[in-house]
Amino acid sequence: MTINFKGIHEKTLVLIKPDGIQRGLVGEVLHRFERKGLKIVGMKMMSLDEVILRDHYQHIVDKPFFPGVAAFMQSSPVMVICLEGLQVVSTVRKLVGITKSCDAEAGTIRGDFAMSVACNVVHASDSVENAVSEVSRFFHENEILSYSKGEYEHIYMSDERVDE
Repeated sequence: MTINFKGIHEKTLVLIKPDGIQRGLVGEVLHRFERKGLKIVGMKMMSLDEVILRDHYQHIVDKPFFPGVAAFMQSSPVMVICLEGLQVVSTVRKLVGITKSCDAEAGTIRGDFAMSVACNVVHASDSVENAVSEVSRFFHENEILSYSKGEYEHIYMSDERVDE
């Protein structure tokens, strides 16, 4: 049985940043997304080059702090994750917490594991539009998988999904 969603069905991008990799937080971060009921449809570890960083951070590439951000993001590999689910972009943003980690709420990833703005463990797409762009920036189409997740019948009510 394949379960599809009625209404908003989305994918989003999460990067576990170098600080998350170096501190051994990959499993904890993934655990929180899975525990929430989100579906991992793509995942890989990679080193980021200057081209992808300039594209990903085009909104700050001309800022004086960009070289520091780029150096940090190249200091270690990152884990690149594509998650899928009902309203996944807003759900992941809530799980992640606000960018300024020292002010993030306890219980969020940043609130529990970070103190910095840049070294804040994860990046998460901030809008549905950016998620589409970011997923395609980091994943080739054949790297995003489609599969049935039987537990959805215990995560979503029947009026939120279409069972086939």
